[in-house]
Amino acid sequence: SQDVCALLVQACQLVHLDQEHLVSKVCQLIHHLLNRFQVMVDEQNLNFLLSYCISALKQCSSWTHVEILQALAALVYNNGPKCQKYLPDLLGKTGLLVQFSDSTQPDVELRRAAVRSMANLCLSVPGQPYLDESYRSICFQTFLSVLQSSKTSDVDDITFCMLLQNALKGIQSLLNGGKMKLMQTDQIGSLLAVLKKCMFHGLPGLSIEVPAALYPAPLPQYDKRSPVKQEQSELAAFKQTGNRRKKSKGKQKKGEFGEEGREDLGDAGNESVLGADMLKLHLGDVQSSPYSDPRTRASDVAYVPAGKDRLSSHCTSWKRISSSESEYSDAEGGIQSKMRSYQANVRQGALACFLSAIKSIEKRVLYGYWSAFVPDAPGIGSPQSVSLMTIALKDPSPKTRACALQVLSAILEGSKQFLSVAEDANDHKRAFTPFSVTIASSIRELHRCLLLALVAESSSQTLTQIVKCLANLVSNAPYSRLKPGLLTRVWNQIKPYICHKDVNVRVSSLTLLGAIVSVQAPLPEVQLLLQQPSSSGLNNSGSATPHRFNASEQWRKAVPSEEEPTDNPAGCTSSEPCWLLRLCVSIVVLPREDSCSDSDANFPSFSSIYEPCPLRLESLQVLALLVKGYFSMAQSYFLELGEVACRCMEEMDPSIQLHGAKLLEELGTGVLQQYKPDSAVAPDQRVPVSVVVTFWTVILNGPLPGTLQNSPHATLQTSACDALSSILPEAFSSLQNDQQILCVTLLLGLNHSENPLVKAAAARALGVYILFPCLRQDVMFVADTANAILNSLHDKSPNVRAKAAWSLGNLTDTLIINMETMGQSFQEEFSDLLLLKMLRSATEASKDRDKVKSNAVRALGNVLHFLQPYHIANPRFREAIEESLQALISTVQSEATMKVRWNACYALGNVFKNPALPLGEAPWTMQAYSALSSVVKSCKNFKVRIKSAMALSIPSKRECYGSAEQFCQIWSALVVALQKSEDTEDFLEFKYSASLRTQICQALLHLLSLAKSTDLPVIWETITEHGNAIKSYVLQYLKSGVEENEAGVQTDLCERERVLKGAIEHLGGIEKQLEGKARVRVSVYLEDVLTNHASATELTEA
Repeated sequence: SQDVCALLVQACQLVHLDQEHLVSKVCQLIHHLLNRFQVMVDEQNLNFLLSYCISALKQCSSWTHVEILQALAALVYNNGPKCQKYLPDLLGKTGLLVQFSDSTQPDVELRRAAVRSMANLCLSVPGQPYLDESYRSICFQTFLSVLQSSKTSDVDDITFCMLLQNALKGIQSLLNGGKMKLMQTDQIGSLLAVLKKCMFHGLPGLSIEVPAALYPAPLPQYDKRSPVKQEQSELAAFKQTGNRRKKSKGKQKKGEFGEEGREDLGDAGNESVLGADMLKLHLGDVQSSPYSDPRTRASDVAYVPAGKDRLSSHCTSWKRISSSESEYSDAEGGIQSKMRSYQANVRQGALACFLSAIKSIEKRVLYGYWSAFVPDAPGIGSPQSVSLMTIALKDPSPKTRACALQVLSAILEGSKQFLSVAEDANDHKRAFTPFSVTIASSIRELHRCLLLALVAESSSQTLTQIVKCLANLVSNAPYSRLKPGLLTRVWNQIKPYICHKDVNVRVSSLTLLGAIVSVQAPLPEVQLLLQQPSSSGLNNSGSATPHRFNASEQWRKAVPSEEEPTDNPAGCTSSEPCWLLRLCVSIVVLPREDSCSDSDANFPSFSSIYEPCPLRLESLQVLALLVKGYFSMAQSYFLELGEVACRCMEEMDPSIQLHGAKLLEELGTGVLQQYKPDSAVAPDQRVPVSVVVTFWTVILNGPLPGTLQNSPHATLQTSACDALSSILPEAFSSLQNDQQILCVTLLLGLNHSENPLVKAAAARALGVYILFPCLRQDVMFVADTANAILNSLHDKSPNVRAKAAWSLGNLTDTLIINMETMGQSFQEEFSDLLLLKMLRSATEASKDRDKVKSNAVRALGNVLHFLQPYHIANPRFREAIEESLQALISTVQSEATMKVRWNACYALGNVFKNPALPLGEAPWTMQAYSALSSVVKSCKNFKVRIKSAMALSIPSKRECYGSAEQFCQIWSALVVALQKSEDTEDFLEFKYSASLRTQICQALLHLLSLAKSTDLPVIWETITEHGNAIKSYVLQYLKSGVEENEAGVQTDLCERERVLKGAIEHLGGIEKQLEGKARVRVSVYLEDVLTNHASATELTEA
């Protein structure tokens, strides 16, 4: 490289600028040598050579300029950051490159050379500063105007293609290198318009006119209102934008493209002899694939509109033809094929540029242009719009087709919110088409076109892109709002590709099936597909039946199991095994068959007796998704799947082991869901506990313990830990004693791991185990777990601390359960020292970040509730108790997240339940009550208000509320809170206002039933002032009590009335004693409320 640079510098020193012929030769030499040897020019030589070229451009005649610019382009390539001082000369307002690339420049070769130099200057160099903003916008504008210009008749086609290509490369560099964010609508609209024009450049049989700029349609789902309301209020707006959106699709010229629509491809079951022969020629390489050729499967495309020409000869005459079949002579053919290749490069460049643009445009802005690039169902008699699918179906170059699919994939990625408004489940009989229906028809059309492309495609790389694109579509479409049937078509058409000769196609086909079983699971349509017999959908193409399905029970023999699924009492839905499950299990456990391994050489696997690793990993992922989304389907193979997971964990490849562990966790979680108290699964439909015990016995005798102890891979240990925590408590208690001890020992050991991922998983798992009934009563286990969790609570990793705090919350929950079920015995056995340690650690953790804090305050409430009189009297505890109470009070008043605050209110309520604490006497009680009183009146979040009202109604004796002044403050705060219970700025809070009123009324009645004579004057004062308002709320509260009763919510008939009567009796007694001293009649007021309630109830019953 030094030699080349020295040679070039020497040459330039020898050639003076007035020797123009030699200058041109030297520049050719620079261009040739730098390109040929890929030389990196050092800064000193670069400076010399650049000044030489710039001076030459300024002094020499115009006939030398093209060569000089080519040399300049080679010099600045990847050297942009080193050229800073020459930028004013080159890219300034009157810079050389700006002049030469101007649209008025008559010499196209010169313009092209200048644009190329400019594009090379825009390349970014990693770790180096990028072009200044001012230069960036000059370049962007230049490239844009080049792309907007049209070809004049005197310009050679190939030169024009190269000019466009260079401008596209330049824009792509600006987008990628400058991390450019496209914000202004006019800038986005102009760029997308030229990209749309260029992505169809030279596409045979198609001529479109694109306006200078595209305009976005307004999108309802990015407004804050809900989609349904939105749709009603903005229907009119869409009606108006309809015309504008149509314009952006480009005007078709009738005979060229519009008439035939886009169905002319892929309907390969044609009668046209020429068409059939051509397909043979062009799909030749498919013949050898396991599923013969796609023509035999054209009938699968069930929903190609009837009545269209079946691949008629005139419309396919341009489709993927090589020059030898055309009418050109050889010389003409050579030029033609060269030109076609240049045009394809422009289309690929435009698509690559579009891909970069998608990353630079905010998604919600991008979706305004959806209709310009994504197909919509053609209207009756109107031509099909051109879109990315036009290229995917009609472009003769497989690489360009793949590029278009990549772009479509990128648009679909993350489109869930945009597509969520789509709906066509109920037929709209309206004069206009709502936006939801437009989007739904676009989704249908995408399914239709992608499946057409699938049938017609011959290139494996492009096939892979089609399938990936389908998977992206499936993951984001709202199928529950669409008419069923779409997924069935995808499912039936993808089946044969699972045995394609190309391993990438097979992997992406499995990814697609995984997307189908995970999207909005469980969907009834997918449930039916999973129950289909394995042969359906494959019967129309004999050779397509995947080789694995012939030996139908082979995979079962490969996976020995104690129990045949047909005898499984637990919800075995059909005697026919689930096709997808069998397929995935056989790919994972059966040795490979050589018929499918042409391109597997790229994937050397540890043991080449199996299928290629990516294929097995994808199968395991599909199995995990299937178990997660459709557990009722998978549970018939519960033990077999456990066996598969075990086998995977015994292998050498850590990624296979990891996916085995993930499958194990999903199986465990599926059973846990079935046994949840609120589970909808009938007891006789669940996996029997005995089977779950067998399952875990096999797992614990298998590779799981070894993985947990010895694996060098932290992610794998983490997953194994999560799997171990998914064990059903009822099954755990039936395991053999030594296996129970093994689980506990493993988790306690992993809690000391050096790796934060593993440590966090272990801390979480201990928090799960501490709730197991058979473990929580074991004082030794509780103590060991507490020590382990407290150790993790001081870890430097915030994730470990958050998981440890959650587990500490669970552990303190069990302390309360044990106190209530086992009484004194447990409390006395539990170490005082450990309890003190828990109190201090939780207090410390309540000052940590919010994720830790929310569970730390929960734990504090529980521990303070658990303390016994002898703890409270102990001087060592006194300070810790005071600190922990202060921590709770300050958290209630803090600006923390709402979850933290409502947990803190709940915790104070818990504290009030402990009769041993000096509630009402100690100074902290006043602070606690005033914090809760303030929150109940003014907190933005209604759930926090509800929890504080709940806490205020917990103390069971009047003396717990302290002085009359304190009591009356609480009373007044609750009355104010009741009147403010409907005031909220946030509409989402409004749904909690009824619960809030219920809670406040409960608290007020509770206070009334405890009130002393000294409290009555203030109570009476508020009643005289706000009596009517309070009365209406209390009546509403009593009424809703009756309604809940009828709904079977409350057991005790009219519990609320009973509380009210109790308060009346209590107050009546006090007021009798006061007879003559004061004219307070609270009881009379309440009796009036009760009478009103009774008469209202009679009326409704009558």
